Order: sequence, then structure tokens, then C-alpha cells
Amino acid sequence: MTIRLPSPDGTLRTYEPRPEPFRSSSGTAFTSRTVFSAAHVVADPYADVSPDSPAAVDWDATLAFRRHLWAQGLGVAEAMDTAQRGMGLDWAGAAELIRRSAAEAKAVGGRLACGVGTDQLTGGSLTAIRAAYEEQLAVVAEAGAQAILMASRALAATATGPEDYQEIYGHLLRQSAEPVVLHWLGPMFDPALEGYWGSADLDAATEVFLDVIAAHPDKVDGIKISLLDAGREIDLRRRLPAGVRCYTGDDFHYPELIAGDEQNFSHALLGIFDPLAPLAARAVRHLDTGDVSGFRELLDPTVELSRHLFQAPTRFYKTGVVLLAWLAGHQSHFSMLGGLQSARSLPHLARAYELADGLGLFPDPGLAESRMKTLLTLYGVQQ
Repeated sequence: MTIRLPSPDGTLRTYEPRPEPFRSSSGTAFTSRTVFSAAHVVADPYADVSPDSPAAVDWDATLAFRRHLWAQGLGVAEAMDTAQRGMGLDWAGAAELIRRSAAEAKAVGGRLACGVGTDQLTGGSLTAIRAAYEEQLAVVAEAGAQAILMASRALAATATGPEDYQEIYGHLLRQSAEPVVLHWLGPMFDPALEGYWGSADLDAATEVFLDVIAAHPDKVDGIKISLLDAGREIDLRRRLPAGVRCYTGDDFHYPELIAGDEQNFSHALLGIFDPLAPLAARAVRHLDTGDVSGFRELLDPTVELSRHLFQAPTRFYKTGVVLLAWLAGHQSHFSMLGGLQSARSLPHLARAYELADGLGLFPDPGLAESRMKTLLTLYGVQQ
């Protein structure tokens, strides 16, 4: 069987799908690294909504996907940007997602960490921003999950300098009962976060970030860095206080960052591990036995797919993630909150299918081929 795929130059090419998938196996938690997959949400395709409506989530399919991730041995990073936080999923929807996922995690023994932000605000004073963070922290604490302090668009818009970040984060860390993960999301993922930590100069911003951690090392489990700059992440993780983890969020350089160097390594909290879960889990288990070459042999070939999904404008990577979930049979449709399935071009989606198929990511290659042909036909590509 073959499939005709569109290229960026407007021509069609013939592709022969891989006949056999990558064979995955469920497993226990990892011993060498702490690994989270930031998970997407499944929209309800039958809801009568518009792009401005509150989120309509298919809860059964959404939770089933989290069980799939836990079955591989991965932790779930919930209500993060992969779940369209701030791009279709509002705070009310995120709070419901956190509660439901926490109950599911307890039922199956899965590890869960949840995003805490200020997206119930569109602006406001530092006092309002602090209260918004506190409200979301309380929801996560009540659910019994670990908190991930996400970057705040409201704080980025309101802060007048580094001292405002130090005041807000210092207050939140002092009152947190358990250690949290601090998340530095770069402007390539969210342009509204330009100049976070009080400066557009990343060197200056890094110093503020490290000062916040150094003042409260017992309240910081780790940091999640999403700047797509491997050298900066390596330098930063070498400067962390003892016991504070670095969770890579670099979807361009994750194999070498997780493998580490002669001094240290990064753990992982990655959106790309949503579609890569079975393969990523197998790779990390090589690290558990000290087999770094086996880890790299499995994970290095996935980087081309990840770089494709996360190409600029990077914030629309979720579209490719959901496409692959549909093609892999994890959901029955290719629709997204806010209509975001339209955020990438057909040639982009076709290349995502081709790269994922080449890695064997589709448990049923025939189903993936059939669904991709359906999408292509909808766009007028005759097979």
C-alpha cells in the first residue's frame, strides 16, 4: 500500500508506510531519571462551541490517554501548555482537568504534577497576581498533586523589574507546603512571556531565576527549562543548589540533555513525550541499566520529528501532537479546543505522519494510513 502526500512546493509524492510498528511494553517507574510527559487534552467533537466558548473536553478519552502514559511508566505533567492551557483551555477547565486527573492517578498509582498559573486574570496588580497563583496552588494541593509554578502572562505584563518576580515567587515558595517545580517557558512557546524574570537579556534573567532558587532551595524540587538552548540549560543545571533537579523542556536537544555529561544530566518534562511515550520509555530503561548508547540509539532518531512538530511558530506544536494521537488510535477524531487543528498546514501534517510512521509510532499502521487518507481527501488530495 502507498499514500500520496503533499509537499511544501505543492507537488505530491508517493510514500510507502512502514508495515510493522515499534513494539512497546508496559513497565514500572524509572530508576535513573524522573520523566514526565506533558499530556494533551481531547476535545469533545460534538459540542456546539465556537473558538470563544469555554472548553468542551471529552473526559473519557482524555483520562484514557493519561492511563496510556502511566502504563509506560511515565509521569503526567497536567494542565500545561501541551493541554492548550491559555490556548483553548481556561482556568475553569484546567481546574476540572486537575481534579479528574488526580483522582485517576490515585486509582492507578500514577505520578502527577500540575500546572499552576494566573490565567483566570487578563491583567491586574501584583496583589491580584499573587492571589491568582494562590487560588490555583490550593486546587493542586487539595487534589494531592505536585505543583508546577508556570510562567504568568499577567506577571510578565505587570512587573516593572526583577524585584517583582522575586517578591511574587518568594512569597509563593515560602507558603508552599511541598517542593514545587519552577517553569521557565520561553517566548518561542508564548510570545507574551518575552522578558520574563525582568529582562529580555537571558543572561540577566538567568541570574534572577537562580537567585529565587538559591533563596528557597528546600522549596524547589526542580526547574523546567523550555528555552530550546542546550548550552544555556547545561550551564544553568550546573549552577543549581544540591538536590534541585533540572527537568529539560527542550524539545530540540532532549536526547543529549537527558543522557548527560561527565558532570550531571537533566530529567525530563517534555511535550514531545506525548506522542513518543512507548519509545521514550523503552529508551529511558536503557539508561536505568547504564546503557547510554542504547538510549541514544532509540531516541536520537526521534529528534527530526520533534523539531518538525515544534518548528516556528512553536506554540502550535499541539496540532501535530493531537494529529498523531488520532492517527495512533488514542482518540476517534482530529479536532481540538478552539479549532486549533487548523493551525498547521496540510504539508506540515503530512510530514508529521511520515516521520512518525517511519519511527513505528502507530500501533496499527493500517489505521493510521486510512485516517491520514481521510484527512487528505478532505483537503482534496485524491489517492
